[in-house]
Amino acid sequence: MSENQPGKLTKAHPNTTLKLIPGLILVAVLTALAIYIGTIPWFINMGLGVLTLAILLGMVIGNTLYPPLKSTCDSGIHFSKHYLLRAGIILYGFRLTFQQITDVGATGILIDVIMLSSTFFMALWIGRAFFRLDSQTVILIGAGSSICGAAAVMATEPVVKAPASKVAVAVSTVVIFGTLAIFIYPWIYQLNAHYQWFNFTQETFGIFSGSTVHEVAQVVAIGHALGSEAENAAVISKMIRVMLLAPFLLLLSSYLSRVEIKNCNGHSQKSPITIPWFAVFFIATAGFNSFHLLPKSLVNHIVVADTIMLAMAMIALGLTTHISAIRQAGVKPILLALILFVWLVAGGLIVNQGIHHLLR
Repeated sequence: MSENQPGKLTKAHPNTTLKLIPGLILVAVLTALAIYIGTIPWFINMGLGVLTLAILLGMVIGNTLYPPLKSTCDSGIHFSKHYLLRAGIILYGFRLTFQQITDVGATGILIDVIMLSSTFFMALWIGRAFFRLDSQTVILIGAGSSICGAAAVMATEPVVKAPASKVAVAVSTVVIFGTLAIFIYPWIYQLNAHYQWFNFTQETFGIFSGSTVHEVAQVVAIGHALGSEAENAAVISKMIRVMLLAPFLLLLSSYLSRVEIKNCNGHSQKSPITIPWFAVFFIATAGFNSFHLLPKSLVNHIVVADTIMLAMAMIALGLTTHISAIRQAGVKPILLALILFVWLVAGGLIVNQGIHHLLR
């Protein structure tokens, strides 16, 4: 079955369903292993979340043990990468409530919007004008850097229809610079406490961290190292960025649908609008969760199930990613991600201080 024909899986022919089983079993076993690795203290302290560990594990197995199993497991792998991903993004809304927006107020919201939009448009400009990278790679790296790391990359992939190799390149930049942030941000906080360069409290530095660091797990690791006030503010600020993922995907899809393309006769036409319905359901889920209609214990179970689904999608992505394809991408994607990281740190400091000064 072709990767570009995932819709055929919806016609539940018994033979088709049976073909899914070997791949799903492989993905499930590797997901369990990734979750176990994620409980090891060293990985927790490094801020390497389950999703990051899952794609790394998938890539290791995919480039060593998986090739002989490909013909048997391929259908289940592609099912995980396509359908479980979308289900996971929808259920991600149970981690959020609209009330979280009010907890950090207009200041945190404005900072998040400025950092997200500036980082993404910087990625588009620099990636295309200076590095001559293709649009798919640029958009994926921009989404990962500006919103919520690997989850944003994975959620953007269906909209831009990027191959697994480009998705893996974008995720790898999140791993590299998000991990660096875990060490750099506490260092910046300690230096600032000594030299008083910026007017930061634990809470305002937490908002700075949440508005600029790639992954949720990395934000938690940084906030935890600084104190409870910093951790709470950082997580809430980060969750607002995560909530911006859905409108970002809708706007991106609308933009891509309006890009003029030339047909063989040289006449311009517009591609049809592709609505990422999983993003719409993501917003609806977060809205439903805001009413607290479900018992907290049930929501906690849903969040666990969601983590498993997203991890399975990451494992599947890793299994279908070839290291040779990443090597062929060259250093340009890493350099682009480095520039964005410098902006997130330096520009984020300036934006955070400026907004806090204007709105205090």
